[in-house]
Amino acid sequence: MNFNLNTDLNKKVHFIGIGGISMSGLAQILLKRGYTVSGSDMKESSLTKKLSQLGAEIYIGHHKDNLKNVDLVIYTAAIPDTNPELAQAKALNIPLFTRAEFLGLIMKGHKYNVAISGTHGKTTTTSMISHITLKENLDPTILVGGELDIINGNVRTGKSEYFITEACEYKASFLKFYPYIGIILNVDADHLDYYKDINEIQSTFKKFVDLIPKDGYLIANADDARAFEISQKALCNVVTFGITKGDITAKNISFDPKGCAAFEVYKCNSPLFTVQLNVPGKHNVLNALASIACALTLNISNNSITDGLLSFGGTHRRFEYKGEKDGVTVIDDYAHHPTEIKATLFAAKNYPHKRVFCVFQPHTYSRTLTLFDEFSKAFSDTDELVLADIYAAREKDTGVVSSDKLGDAIRKNNVKCENIHSFEEIVSFLNKTLKPGDLLLTVGAGNVFEVGEMYLKN
Repeated sequence: MNFNLNTDLNKKVHFIGIGGISMSGLAQILLKRGYTVSGSDMKESSLTKKLSQLGAEIYIGHHKDNLKNVDLVIYTAAIPDTNPELAQAKALNIPLFTRAEFLGLIMKGHKYNVAISGTHGKTTTTSMISHITLKENLDPTILVGGELDIINGNVRTGKSEYFITEACEYKASFLKFYPYIGIILNVDADHLDYYKDINEIQSTFKKFVDLIPKDGYLIANADDARAFEISQKALCNVVTFGITKGDITAKNISFDPKGCAAFEVYKCNSPLFTVQLNVPGKHNVLNALASIACALTLNISNNSITDGLLSFGGTHRRFEYKGEKDGVTVIDDYAHHPTEIKATLFAAKNYPHKRVFCVFQPHTYSRTLTLFDEFSKAFSDTDELVLADIYAAREKDTGVVSSDKLGDAIRKNNVKCENIHSFEEIVSFLNKTLKPGDLLLTVGAGNVFEVGEMYLKN
Protein backbone atom coordinates (compact mmCIF):
# COMPACT_ATOMS: atom_id res chain seq x y z
CA MET A 1 0.00 0.00 0.00
CA ASN A 2 1.20 3.50 -0.81
CA PHE A 3 0.63 5.43 2.39
CA ASN A 4 1.64 9.08 2.69
CA LEU A 5 1.83 10.34 6.26
CA ASN A 6 1.38 13.94 5.19
CA THR A 7 -1.56 13.57 2.82
CA ASP A 8 -3.58 10.58 4.05
CA LEU A 9 -4.82 12.32 7.20
CA ASN A 10 -8.37 11.06 6.63
CA LYS A 11 -7.29 7.46 7.24
CA LYS A 12 -8.19 5.54 10.39
CA VAL A 13 -5.27 3.55 11.79
CA HIS A 14 -5.70 0.64 14.22
CA PHE A 15 -2.89 -0.68 16.46
CA ILE A 16 -2.93 -4.28 17.72
CA GLY A 17 -0.98 -4.13 20.98
CA ILE A 18 -1.30 -0.36 21.32
CA GLY A 19 -0.20 -0.42 24.98
CA GLY A 20 3.39 -1.36 24.11
CA ILE A 21 5.98 1.34 24.69
CA SER A 22 6.89 1.75 21.02
CA MET A 23 3.38 1.17 19.63
CA SER A 24 1.91 3.78 21.96
CA GLY A 25 4.58 6.21 20.78
CA LEU A 26 3.68 5.67 17.12
CA ALA A 27 0.00 6.11 17.97
CA GLN A 28 0.76 9.41 19.68
CA ILE A 29 2.69 10.65 16.63
CA LEU A 30 -0.34 9.95 14.44
CA LEU A 31 -2.76 11.56 16.90
CA LYS A 32 -0.60 14.70 16.95
CA ARG A 33 -0.78 14.77 13.15
CA GLY A 34 -4.57 14.60 13.18
CA TYR A 35 -5.23 10.95 12.36
CA THR A 36 -8.11 8.92 13.75
CA VAL A 37 -6.54 6.18 15.87
CA SER A 38 -7.90 3.07 17.54
CA GLY A 39 -6.15 0.19 19.21
CA SER A 40 -6.39 -2.79 21.49
CA ASP A 41 -4.36 -4.38 24.25
CA MET A 42 -4.79 -7.18 26.74
CA LYS A 43 -4.95 -4.89 29.74
CA GLU A 44 -5.38 -1.25 30.64
CA SER A 45 -2.24 0.71 31.53
CA SER A 46 -1.04 4.25 32.06
CA LEU A 47 -0.13 4.33 28.37
CA THR A 48 -3.58 3.23 27.15
CA LYS A 49 -5.21 5.74 29.51
CA LYS A 50 -3.01 8.51 28.11
CA LEU A 51 -3.87 7.54 24.53
CA SER A 52 -7.57 7.56 25.39
CA GLN A 53 -7.20 11.07 26.81
CA LEU A 54 -5.50 12.12 23.55
CA GLY A 55 -8.51 10.89 21.55
CA ALA A 56 -7.74 7.29 20.63
CA GLU A 57 -10.44 4.60 20.74
CA ILE A 58 -9.05 2.00 23.14
CA TYR A 59 -10.31 -1.60 23.40
CA ILE A 60 -9.24 -3.89 26.23
CA GLY A 61 -8.98 -7.40 24.83
CA HIS A 62 -8.54 -8.52 21.23
CA HIS A 63 -11.72 -9.09 19.17
CA LYS A 64 -12.43 -8.92 15.45
CA ASP A 65 -15.24 -6.40 16.06
CA ASN A 66 -12.61 -3.88 17.24
CA LEU A 67 -11.81 -3.16 13.58
CA LYS A 68 -14.47 -0.55 12.82
CA ASN A 69 -14.06 1.38 9.55
CA VAL A 70 -10.30 0.86 9.72
CA ASP A 71 -8.07 1.78 6.76
CA LEU A 72 -4.73 0.51 8.06
CA VAL A 73 -3.58 -1.93 10.78
CA ILE A 74 -0.27 -1.83 12.64
CA TYR A 75 0.83 -4.85 14.69
CA THR A 76 3.87 -5.87 16.74
CA ALA A 77 6.22 -8.79 16.15
CA ALA A 78 4.78 -10.42 19.29
CA ILE A 79 1.25 -10.68 17.80
CA PRO A 80 0.58 -14.29 16.64
CA ASP A 81 -1.15 -15.14 13.37
CA THR A 82 -4.05 -16.50 15.42
CA ASN A 83 -4.88 -13.05 16.83
CA PRO A 84 -8.56 -12.41 15.90
CA GLU A 85 -7.91 -8.81 14.84
CA LEU A 86 -4.97 -9.73 12.64
CA ALA A 87 -7.01 -12.55 11.08
CA GLN A 88 -9.95 -10.18 10.51
CA ALA A 89 -7.70 -7.57 8.89
CA LYS A 90 -6.38 -10.21 6.48
CA ALA A 91 -9.92 -11.46 5.74
CA LEU A 92 -11.06 -7.90 4.95
CA ASN A 93 -7.87 -7.15 2.94
CA ILE A 94 -7.04 -4.20 5.20
CA PRO A 95 -3.45 -3.09 4.54
CA LEU A 96 -1.04 -4.30 7.25
CA PHE A 97 2.23 -2.89 8.54
CA THR A 98 4.46 -4.32 11.24
CA ARG A 99 5.52 -1.84 13.92
CA ALA A 100 9.02 -1.73 12.45
CA GLU A 101 7.76 -1.17 8.89
CA PHE A 102 5.56 1.71 10.00
CA LEU A 103 8.31 3.28 12.07
CA GLY A 104 10.55 3.06 9.01
CA LEU A 105 7.85 4.80 7.00
CA ILE A 106 7.82 7.69 9.51
CA MET A 107 11.61 7.86 9.40
CA LYS A 108 11.54 8.29 5.62
CA GLY A 109 10.03 11.73 6.16
CA HIS A 110 13.16 12.96 8.00
CA LYS A 111 16.71 13.59 6.79
CA TYR A 112 18.71 13.12 10.00
CA ASN A 113 17.54 9.81 11.39
CA VAL A 114 19.53 8.65 14.42
CA ALA A 115 18.93 4.95 15.14
CA ILE A 116 20.43 3.61 18.36
CA SER A 117 21.04 -0.15 18.31
CA GLY A 118 22.72 -2.63 20.63
CA THR A 119 21.83 -5.47 22.96
CA HIS A 120 22.06 -3.17 26.00
CA GLY A 121 21.80 0.55 26.67
CA LYS A 122 19.49 1.65 23.86
CA THR A 123 16.94 3.45 26.02
CA THR A 124 19.53 5.28 28.11
CA THR A 125 21.60 6.36 25.09
CA THR A 126 18.49 7.45 23.17
CA SER A 127 17.50 9.50 26.21
CA MET A 128 20.95 11.09 26.52
CA ILE A 129 20.92 12.09 22.84
CA SER A 130 17.40 13.44 23.31
CA HIS A 131 18.54 15.69 26.17
CA ILE A 132 21.51 16.94 24.13
CA THR A 133 19.51 17.71 20.98
CA LEU A 134 16.82 19.46 23.01
CA LYS A 135 19.49 21.62 24.68
CA GLU A 136 20.68 22.51 21.17
CA ASN A 137 17.08 23.40 20.18
CA LEU A 138 17.08 21.00 17.21
CA ASP A 139 13.34 20.28 17.77
CA PRO A 140 13.70 16.51 17.18
CA THR A 141 11.02 13.88 16.94
CA ILE A 142 11.86 11.32 19.63
CA LEU A 143 10.72 7.74 20.17
CA VAL A 144 12.23 6.13 23.25
CA GLY A 145 11.63 2.74 24.88
CA GLY A 146 10.95 4.18 28.32
CA GLU A 147 9.30 7.06 30.12
CA LEU A 148 11.50 10.17 29.89
CA ASP A 149 10.54 13.12 32.08
CA ILE A 150 11.89 15.84 29.77
CA ILE A 151 9.34 14.83 27.09
CA ASN A 152 6.63 13.78 29.59
CA GLY A 153 6.49 10.24 28.27
CA ASN A 154 8.00 8.09 25.56
CA VAL A 155 7.45 10.24 22.47
CA ARG A 156 7.98 13.79 21.27
CA THR A 157 6.75 15.10 17.94
CA GLY A 158 9.07 17.75 16.52
CA LYS A 159 8.87 19.74 13.30
CA SER A 160 12.50 19.46 12.20
CA GLU A 161 14.35 16.91 10.05
CA TYR A 162 15.83 15.22 13.15
CA PHE A 163 14.38 11.88 14.25
CA ILE A 164 15.84 9.95 17.21
CA THR A 165 14.76 6.39 17.91
CA GLU A 166 15.81 3.09 19.39
CA ALA A 167 16.57 0.39 16.83
CA CYS A 168 15.70 -3.02 18.25
CA GLU A 169 17.30 -6.15 16.81
CA TYR A 170 14.46 -8.48 17.92
CA LYS A 171 13.20 -10.34 14.83
CA ALA A 172 15.54 -8.08 12.80
CA SER A 173 13.07 -5.20 13.23
CA PHE A 174 15.71 -2.52 12.66
CA LEU A 175 16.29 -3.71 9.10
CA LYS A 176 13.09 -1.82 8.21
CA PHE A 177 14.66 1.51 9.25
CA TYR A 178 16.35 4.35 7.34
CA PRO A 179 19.29 5.45 9.51
CA TYR A 180 21.48 8.41 8.60
CA ILE A 181 23.41 7.88 11.81
CA GLY A 182 23.43 4.31 13.09
CA ILE A 183 24.83 3.56 16.54
CA ILE A 184 25.98 0.12 17.74
CA LEU A 185 26.48 0.07 21.49
CA ASN A 186 27.30 -3.64 21.77
CA VAL A 187 26.52 -7.01 20.21
CA ASP A 188 25.66 -9.75 22.69
CA ALA A 189 23.75 -13.03 22.72
CA ASP A 190 20.04 -12.40 23.26
CA HIS A 191 16.68 -13.17 21.66
CA LEU A 192 17.88 -16.71 21.02
CA ASP A 193 14.25 -17.73 20.60
CA TYR A 194 14.61 -16.04 17.19
CA TYR A 195 18.32 -16.07 16.33
CA LYS A 196 20.31 -19.26 15.81
CA ASP A 197 23.44 -18.02 17.59
CA ILE A 198 25.64 -14.97 18.23
CA ASN A 199 27.06 -15.15 14.71
CA GLU A 200 23.62 -14.70 13.18
CA ILE A 201 23.04 -11.77 15.54
CA GLN A 202 26.31 -10.14 14.44
CA SER A 203 25.41 -10.73 10.79
CA THR A 204 22.07 -8.99 11.32
CA PHE A 205 23.79 -5.96 12.88
CA LYS A 206 26.05 -5.87 9.80
CA LYS A 207 22.92 -5.73 7.61
CA PHE A 208 21.69 -2.82 9.75
CA VAL A 209 24.96 -0.97 9.06
CA ASP A 210 24.54 -1.61 5.33
CA LEU A 211 21.35 0.51 5.48
CA ILE A 212 23.36 3.63 6.33
CA PRO A 213 24.02 5.74 3.20
CA LYS A 214 27.64 6.35 2.16
CA ASP A 215 27.46 9.96 3.35
CA GLY A 216 25.95 8.82 6.66
CA TYR A 217 27.71 7.68 9.82
CA LEU A 218 28.20 4.55 11.86
CA ILE A 219 29.08 5.17 15.50
CA ALA A 220 30.42 1.96 17.03
CA ASN A 221 31.80 0.81 20.38
CA ALA A 222 35.48 0.02 19.85
CA ASP A 223 35.59 -1.73 23.25
CA ASP A 224 33.05 -4.30 22.02
CA ALA A 225 34.84 -6.81 19.78
CA ARG A 226 31.85 -7.65 17.58
CA ALA A 227 30.70 -4.03 17.17
CA PHE A 228 34.26 -3.01 16.29
CA GLU A 229 34.59 -5.85 13.77
CA ILE A 230 31.38 -4.71 12.06
CA SER A 231 32.66 -1.13 11.92
CA GLN A 232 35.74 -2.22 9.99
CA LYS A 233 33.56 -3.42 7.10
CA ALA A 234 31.21 -0.41 6.95
CA LEU A 235 30.93 1.50 3.66
CA CYS A 236 29.83 4.75 5.32
CA ASN A 237 31.73 7.18 7.54
CA VAL A 238 32.77 5.55 10.83
CA VAL A 239 33.31 7.09 14.28
CA THR A 240 34.37 4.81 17.12
CA PHE A 241 34.16 5.34 20.87
CA GLY A 242 35.37 3.52 23.94
CA ILE A 243 37.04 3.72 27.31
CA THR A 244 40.18 1.89 26.21
CA LYS A 245 40.24 2.78 22.51
CA GLY A 246 38.36 4.65 19.79
CA ASP A 247 38.10 8.09 18.20
CA ILE A 248 36.11 9.41 21.18
CA THR A 249 37.43 8.26 24.56
CA ALA A 250 37.10 8.95 28.28
CA LYS A 251 40.05 9.57 30.59
CA ASN A 252 40.47 10.30 34.29
CA ILE A 253 37.15 8.72 35.23
CA SER A 254 36.01 9.30 38.81
CA PHE A 255 32.77 8.54 40.67
CA ASP A 256 30.81 10.65 43.15
CA PRO A 257 29.22 9.17 46.32
CA LYS A 258 26.19 7.97 44.33
CA GLY A 259 28.29 6.23 41.66
CA CYS A 260 27.85 8.88 38.94
CA ALA A 261 30.92 9.35 36.75
CA ALA A 262 32.87 12.45 35.79
CA PHE A 263 35.48 12.19 33.05
CA GLU A 264 37.47 14.06 30.43
CA VAL A 265 36.43 13.56 26.81
CA TYR A 266 39.14 13.16 24.19
CA LYS A 267 38.88 13.13 20.41
CA CYS A 268 41.81 11.43 18.70
CA ASN A 269 43.82 11.90 21.92
CA SER A 270 43.12 15.66 22.08
CA PRO A 271 41.12 16.91 25.10
CA LEU A 272 37.70 18.43 24.35
CA PHE A 273 35.79 19.01 27.61
CA THR A 274 34.83 17.48 30.95
CA VAL A 275 31.52 15.69 31.53
CA GLN A 276 29.62 15.06 34.76
CA LEU A 277 26.91 12.40 34.57
CA ASN A 278 23.79 12.26 36.73
CA VAL A 279 23.24 8.51 36.29
CA PRO A 280 25.34 5.86 38.06
CA GLY A 281 27.56 3.11 36.71
CA LYS A 282 30.61 2.67 34.52
CA HIS A 283 28.41 1.30 31.73
CA ASN A 284 26.85 4.76 31.46
CA VAL A 285 30.26 6.21 30.58
CA LEU A 286 30.07 4.16 27.38
CA ASN A 287 26.46 5.24 26.74
CA ALA A 288 27.54 8.85 27.23
CA LEU A 289 30.51 8.44 24.86
CA ALA A 290 28.16 7.10 22.16
CA SER A 291 25.91 10.13 22.71
CA ILE A 292 28.88 12.51 22.58
CA ALA A 293 30.15 10.93 19.34
CA CYS A 294 26.67 11.35 17.82
CA ALA A 295 26.41 14.97 19.00
CA LEU A 296 29.84 15.88 17.60
CA THR A 297 28.85 14.28 14.29
CA LEU A 298 25.79 16.56 14.25
CA ASN A 299 28.02 19.59 15.05
CA ILE A 300 26.27 20.20 18.36
CA SER A 301 28.02 22.67 20.67
CA ASN A 302 30.14 21.48 23.60
CA ASN A 303 27.92 23.36 26.04
CA SER A 304 24.78 21.60 24.81
CA ILE A 305 26.56 18.25 25.15
CA THR A 306 27.75 18.81 28.72
CA ASP A 307 24.54 20.53 29.85
CA GLY A 308 22.38 17.89 28.18
CA LEU A 309 24.21 14.99 29.83
CA LEU A 310 24.16 16.67 33.24
CA SER A 311 20.41 17.29 32.98
CA PHE A 312 19.70 13.61 32.27
CA GLY A 313 18.79 11.88 35.52
CA GLY A 314 17.71 8.58 33.98
CA THR A 315 14.59 7.11 32.42
CA HIS A 316 11.97 5.27 34.41
CA ARG A 317 12.99 1.69 35.25
CA ARG A 318 16.70 2.38 34.62
CA PHE A 319 18.32 2.44 38.09
CA GLU A 320 15.31 4.49 39.14
CA TYR A 321 15.06 5.69 42.74
CA LYS A 322 11.64 4.60 44.02
CA GLY A 323 11.75 5.71 47.62
CA GLU A 324 12.95 4.94 51.13
CA LYS A 325 11.38 3.14 54.09
CA ASP A 326 12.91 2.65 57.55
CA GLY A 327 16.34 3.52 56.21
CA VAL A 328 16.11 1.12 53.25
CA THR A 329 16.55 2.64 49.77
CA VAL A 330 14.56 1.08 46.90
CA ILE A 331 15.93 1.18 43.34
CA ASP A 332 14.25 -0.37 40.27
CA ASP A 333 16.04 -1.46 37.11
CA TYR A 334 14.91 -3.01 33.81
CA ALA A 335 18.00 -5.27 33.48
CA HIS A 336 16.97 -8.69 32.17
CA HIS A 337 20.14 -10.00 30.47
CA PRO A 338 23.16 -11.30 32.45
CA THR A 339 25.41 -8.53 31.11
CA GLU A 340 22.89 -5.88 32.16
CA ILE A 341 22.42 -7.44 35.59
CA LYS A 342 26.19 -7.40 36.22
CA ALA A 343 26.33 -3.72 35.19
CA THR A 344 23.41 -2.82 37.48
CA LEU A 345 24.91 -4.65 40.47
CA PHE A 346 28.32 -3.08 39.78
CA ALA A 347 26.67 0.35 39.77
CA ALA A 348 25.01 -0.51 43.08
CA LYS A 349 28.44 -1.17 44.63
CA ASN A 350 29.18 2.56 44.26
CA TYR A 351 25.81 3.58 45.71
CA PRO A 352 25.65 4.22 49.49
CA HIS A 353 24.64 0.99 51.23
CA LYS A 354 25.43 -1.56 53.92
CA ARG A 355 24.04 -4.58 52.10
CA VAL A 356 22.61 -5.06 48.59
CA PHE A 357 19.43 -7.12 48.33
CA CYS A 358 18.32 -7.99 44.80
CA VAL A 359 14.87 -9.25 43.83
CA PHE A 360 15.17 -10.65 40.29
CA GLN A 361 12.33 -11.77 38.03
CA PRO A 362 13.65 -13.73 35.01
CA HIS A 363 12.07 -12.58 31.74
CA THR A 364 10.81 -15.31 29.37
CA TYR A 365 11.50 -19.04 29.53
CA SER A 366 13.54 -19.02 26.32
CA ARG A 367 15.99 -16.37 27.54
CA THR A 368 16.32 -18.06 30.94
CA LEU A 369 17.06 -21.40 29.26
CA THR A 370 19.47 -20.23 26.55
CA LEU A 371 21.46 -18.01 28.95
CA PHE A 372 21.07 -20.29 31.99
CA ASP A 373 24.79 -20.58 32.81
CA GLU A 374 25.33 -16.83 32.37
CA PHE A 375 22.41 -16.05 34.70
CA SER A 376 23.76 -18.46 37.31
CA LYS A 377 27.01 -16.43 37.46
CA ALA A 378 25.55 -12.91 37.22
CA PHE A 379 24.75 -12.22 40.89
CA SER A 380 28.12 -12.32 42.66
CA ASP A 381 27.86 -8.60 43.58
CA THR A 382 24.70 -8.97 45.66
CA ASP A 383 24.64 -9.86 49.35
CA GLU A 384 21.35 -11.70 49.01
CA LEU A 385 19.16 -12.61 46.07
CA VAL A 386 15.44 -13.32 45.92
CA LEU A 387 14.22 -15.08 42.78
CA ALA A 388 10.63 -14.56 41.68
CA ASP A 389 8.94 -16.87 39.19
CA ILE A 390 9.73 -16.41 35.50
CA TYR A 391 7.72 -13.69 33.74
CA ALA A 392 6.27 -15.52 30.74
CA ALA A 393 5.57 -12.49 28.50
CA ARG A 394 4.72 -13.98 25.08
CA GLU A 395 5.62 -17.58 25.98
CA LYS A 396 4.11 -20.72 27.51
CA ASP A 397 5.67 -22.73 30.32
CA THR A 398 6.98 -26.02 28.92
CA GLY A 399 8.41 -27.12 32.26
CA VAL A 400 11.96 -27.31 30.86
CA VAL A 401 13.26 -24.38 32.93
CA SER A 402 12.12 -22.69 36.12
CA SER A 403 13.16 -20.14 38.70
CA ASP A 404 13.71 -22.99 41.17
CA LYS A 405 16.23 -24.66 38.83
CA LEU A 406 17.99 -21.34 38.29
CA GLY A 407 18.09 -20.79 42.04
CA ASP A 408 19.79 -24.16 42.54
CA ALA A 409 22.47 -23.22 39.99
CA ILE A 410 23.00 -19.80 41.60
CA ARG A 411 23.36 -21.32 45.07
CA LYS A 412 26.09 -23.63 43.72
CA ASN A 413 28.04 -20.45 42.96
CA ASN A 414 27.94 -19.53 46.66
CA VAL A 415 25.34 -16.76 46.33
CA LYS A 416 22.78 -16.54 49.14
CA CYS A 417 19.54 -17.04 47.21
CA GLU A 418 15.89 -17.58 48.11
CA ASN A 419 13.17 -18.76 45.73
CA ILE A 420 9.86 -17.13 46.67
CA HIS A 421 6.83 -17.64 44.43
CA SER A 422 4.52 -14.69 45.07
CA PHE A 423 5.08 -10.96 45.40
CA GLU A 424 3.17 -10.90 48.70
CA GLU A 425 5.52 -13.53 50.17
CA ILE A 426 8.56 -11.65 48.84
CA VAL A 427 7.42 -8.42 50.51
CA SER A 428 6.80 -10.28 53.78
CA PHE A 429 10.32 -11.74 53.60
CA LEU A 430 11.83 -8.31 52.90
CA ASN A 431 9.98 -6.72 55.82
CA LYS A 432 11.51 -9.33 58.14
CA THR A 433 15.01 -9.26 56.64
CA LEU A 434 15.95 -5.73 55.54
CA LYS A 435 17.71 -3.37 57.93
CA PRO A 436 18.47 0.38 57.91
CA GLY A 437 21.20 1.16 55.40
CA ASP A 438 20.30 -1.70 53.04
CA LEU A 439 19.79 -1.15 49.32
CA LEU A 440 16.89 -3.02 47.72
CA LEU A 441 17.06 -3.56 43.96
CA THR A 442 14.08 -4.85 41.99
CA VAL A 443 15.44 -6.13 38.70
CA GLY A 444 13.79 -7.44 35.53
CA ALA A 445 11.76 -6.49 32.47
CA GLY A 446 8.42 -7.78 33.74
CA ASN A 447 6.33 -6.44 36.63
CA VAL A 448 8.89 -6.97 39.41
CA PHE A 449 8.85 -3.20 40.08
CA GLU A 450 5.57 -3.86 41.89
CA VAL A 451 7.56 -5.61 44.66
CA GLY A 452 9.38 -2.38 45.50
CA GLU A 453 6.16 -0.39 45.38
CA MET A 454 4.40 -2.91 47.64
CA TYR A 455 7.33 -2.87 50.08
CA LEU A 456 7.28 0.93 50.31
CA LYS A 457 3.52 0.91 51.03
CA ASN A 458 3.52 -1.91 53.61
